[in-house]
This record gives sequence, structure tokens and C-alpha cells, in this order.
Amino acid sequence: MFYWLMKYVVIGPLLKAIFRPWIVGRRNIPTEGAAILASNHLSFADSVFLPLMIDRRVAFLAKSDYFTGKGMKGWATRVFLKATGQLPIDRTGGKASEASLNTGLGVLGRGELLGIYPEGTRSPDGKLYRGRTGIARMALEAHVPVIPVVMVDTDAIQPIGKRIPRIGRVGVVIGDPIDFSRFAGMESDRYILRSVTDEIMVALQRLGEQEYEDVYASTVKDRLLATRAASRGPARR
Repeated sequence: MFYWLMKYVVIGPLLKAIFRPWIVGRRNIPTEGAAILASNHLSFADSVFLPLMIDRRVAFLAKSDYFTGKGMKGWATRVFLKATGQLPIDRTGGKASEASLNTGLGVLGRGELLGIYPEGTRSPDGKLYRGRTGIARMALEAHVPVIPVVMVDTDAIQPIGKRIPRIGRVGVVIGDPIDFSRFAGMESDRYILRSVTDEIMVALQRLGEQEYEDVYASTVKDRLLATRAASRGPARR
């Protein structure tokens, strides 16, 4: 009830009036049944405008750190995240990664839509980067289609590091569902998982025509941070 109240009464109408978002391919979202929405990731705003523009509820897996803020600001952030259908997960690896997988499978097991960013983090420069194989494992274990989604210009209104978005139009392009049933029972084969993930990333690249680089976005971010640290030179004593 809270999700729908925020979407259709409190937040949704205001965001649509201000940013005038557009959508192409809405018919590719099934009216019922589970599916994974695999989206590029340009901005925090992606997790707001994607669920806003489709009729069904979408659950996203979000970093648990977002839900642990203190005081009024932390409370407001948690309320907003829950209102946009985001679920807290631990991304530190090992058992935490398994818990994240199980959380996603739980959403799909209830016949709902699960939103995933295969790149694992926001693109630092607008390029599309290599996908993480967790999405492939979920798709094969849950026996669900993967629907490629491209977010357009969300990084223009809210670049990384900006808390308050600028005014501008954003868009959502939804591609045809991809059926991976031919790989049923192969979710433990890492080569199959990589193949499935790469097929998803190819679909995203063709749909959005983003420049693609076959490296993890997190690796690029680490390089950028190292370069910035080096440019500042050694700390003065």
C-alpha cells in the first residue's frame, strides 16, 4: 500500500510533472509473472524513474549502507528507498553475496519483477561495462526471462556525487524479453553464466548504443580514484 501511495499520489505525479519522463517498449513488460529487468546504470535516479514508468511493482537490490543512516536524514532516506521498492543487501562477497542471490530469488519466486544492474555499480563515465554473472545465475535458477532496459539521460539530471537533481527530461527504453531456457540446469557452469551475462550486455549495448568496454565498472572507478589521489601528490605534514 505504501509503495503504491508514494508512486501514484505523493511522489510519482510530482516527478512526472517536473521531469516529463518518456518510455518506449512498455508492452515488453509482462502483465503478470516473474521477470528480471536488466538495466544499464547511469545514476541513482535510475531506481526512481524505471519503476515510476511501468505499471507493475519493481523490486531493486540496493546496498545495505543506504539503509543505515542516522537521524532524520537517515530516516528520510530509508523511507524513500522503501517507497521505490528497494531491498537492502550486503555486497561484501562470500556469504553476503549468497544472501543477495537468495533475496532476489525470493522476489522472483513470488512472481514479481526484479530490477538488476548487471554492471554492479553506476558507470563512472557514461560507458557500458562488463556484467557480473549474478544476474545469469538468478535467471537460470528462477527460470525467468530477462528484459533489457536502457535508462536515458538520468546521468544528465543527476550525475554521480550530486544529491539534488537538475531539471531535464529522462527516458526509459525497454527491449524484447530474452529467453534462456535453453540453458536450464546449467546454473552451476561458470562458462554458461558468463555467456548468458555477455548476451545480456550485448542486448543492452544494441538497445542503447552506449560505448562498451569489456572491463568491470568498479575497476575503472578504482583507477580513477587512484589517478586523482596521485594528482594531489603526497600529503603535507
